[in-house]
Amino acid sequence: MMKYITLIMCVWLLASCQESKEEAMLRLVGEWNGKEIKFPSHSTFTVQGKDTVEFTFSDADYKVLTYIDSVGCASCKLQLPRWKEWVYEVDSLTGGQVPFLFYFHPKDMKELRYLTRRDSFSYPVCFDEKDELNQLNRFPSDMTFQTFLLDRNNRVVAIGNPIHNPKVKDLYLDLMTGKETSKPTGTITTVVVNQTTIDFGSFPKSEKQERSFVLTNTGNQVLVIQDVTTSCGCTKVEYSKEPVRPGTSLELKVIYEAEQAEHFNKAITVYCNAENSPLRLTIKGNAN
Repeated sequence: MMKYITLIMCVWLLASCQESKEEAMLRLVGEWNGKEIKFPSHSTFTVQGKDTVEFTFSDADYKVLTYIDSVGCASCKLQLPRWKEWVYEVDSLTGGQVPFLFYFHPKDMKELRYLTRRDSFSYPVCFDEKDELNQLNRFPSDMTFQTFLLDRNNRVVAIGNPIHNPKVKDLYLDLMTGKETSKPTGTITTVVVNQTTIDFGSFPKSEKQERSFVLTNTGNQVLVIQDVTTSCGCTKVEYSKEPVRPGTSLELKVIYEAEQAEHFNKAITVYCNAENSPLRLTIKGNAN
């Protein structure tokens, strides 16, 4: 089973990473597959940082662990609205039998409490102020590899962030529900993007910015957008969910609302049935 899952993750990594990073990432996946995650002797879970709750997970066949470190933009990393949607989906498919273990190492406790309340995130969270979980396990620094699917014995069955990659999400769901791992389905087409980077220039941070990427279906099959993810909660993407016929185009409207004055460089990832999927797009600028 472990060899099978390792092969799946290797194929995903080879398909989605740059050539120069393949070897290091494959070694990382191999290192973590089957590894036992160690937990602190006592972890306090609260709801929105105020109400302590009893939270046990030792008897679960599977559990999802995600660790968020204190580096960079907390809101960008957390993506709490997406986690809420996925927890609901998993609960619906598994009858609520898969617990989610959220361990956040806060740089700013007040900010994390605010974010959980702002996003109405009512799932138990451990604010690990001393970073004990990471000290016990030494997680990879890349947030892509700070989320794990664990078995009953807390051993890693799969690694990857399901909120940022639908292929990882499908893998987790298949393993948790006992299905065979998802195989690629449907037809493949080709797509051309009018530009891969949009520069917003300088603008007042209070002004909402909107720009668009245009995807043109240059193949012989319909283009289907499976998911669009962003690296920050301040970036939203709007688009039609209708399939795009050959020879026609789709507009991806990007809406950026700055949370603070900063130079920014944000990633947008488009998953679709194109042969060069996922498409990597970037927006940048200076909110002042």
